[in-house]
Amino acid sequence: MRITGVEAWPVSMGLAEPYTISYETITKTSNVFLRIETDRGVVGHGCAAPDKQVTGETEESALGSMKDVVSPSIKGSDSLRPMMILERLKPLLRSQPSVLAAVDMALLDILGKVSNLPLWRLLGGFRDRIRTSVTIGILPETETVERARGWVALGFRCLKLKGGIDVQSDIERVLKVREAVGDAIELRFDANQGFSVEDSLKFVEQTRAARLELIEQPTPKRQPDLLGRVTSGVSIPVMADESLMTLRDAFRIARRGLADMVNIKLMKVGGISEALQINAVARSAELEVMIGCMDEAALAIAAGLHFALARPNVVYADLDGHLGLVDDPTDGAVILRKGTLFATQKPGLGLDTLVR
Repeated sequence: MRITGVEAWPVSMGLAEPYTISYETITKTSNVFLRIETDRGVVGHGCAAPDKQVTGETEESALGSMKDVVSPSIKGSDSLRPMMILERLKPLLRSQPSVLAAVDMALLDILGKVSNLPLWRLLGGFRDRIRTSVTIGILPETETVERARGWVALGFRCLKLKGGIDVQSDIERVLKVREAVGDAIELRFDANQGFSVEDSLKFVEQTRAARLELIEQPTPKRQPDLLGRVTSGVSIPVMADESLMTLRDAFRIARRGLADMVNIKLMKVGGISEALQINAVARSAELEVMIGCMDEAALAIAAGLHFALARPNVVYADLDGHLGLVDDPTDGAVILRKGTLFATQKPGLGLDTLVR
């Protein structure tokens, strides 16, 4: 089944509610959508979420790579040989992981549609649902507590608080949220590289009463030894996020014991196919895995969900990047019920059409 057409276009989406993390405030996002057409009429869809800070990409660079690299490289190829196509593209897209992720999604979408199976079943079918956390950006203490109560009222049972600018303020916000939501709600904290080792140790010690489930990427990604010092020095699990970009990073983290857990984001690592390999390394090292996301349309969230549902050691999900996106053209690609995500059960990624 030959690839006959490749089309890519950007969509800018505002956030109904802007949020702040340790190094920026986000008010809108741009995703680049991909359509791969075949000579049998089967169409696959993918989505790239370029981010200069995280993936090193921009909307312009992603579009350029789709047009100048992806399209001429894959036209005429057999769409049912995704690994052959992806291996050909990898050296050409080393600096464009979200573009590779979009191609990977579209090819696996085609494979699922041809097989008439949802992708999560095709990849392993371990579970049919997974609970997701929902993120609360850096806000004043009172607003943070209000947001936490609001999400709990909607059925979410896991909250992730952002921080990393002021450790003392972070400590106070975490303790107040625990006091407000009670003991049954899971709390996670993400410093987005904003802490020193000393900050991290102080934070974990002084939030002990909040019973945090984990702390995510407390220290700068370019100083992996600092992450390892935190991991060995605190009493709660430490998760690597920005420090994990490639399969080689996963091996390094596992071999040196730099973290207890890893956050796999399809946009960082280059798609589901690469995520499966990273997940295998994590499993061999007995590292727990969370599937995370960027500010992504529901189609990209669906891809992360299908991956998470397929593999037994992906035990956490942080797939809330589509919530609050205004005019998402793929709205409905996943089903959310009281903080739990379900796939649509349609073939492939579960999206019938995507209109430009």
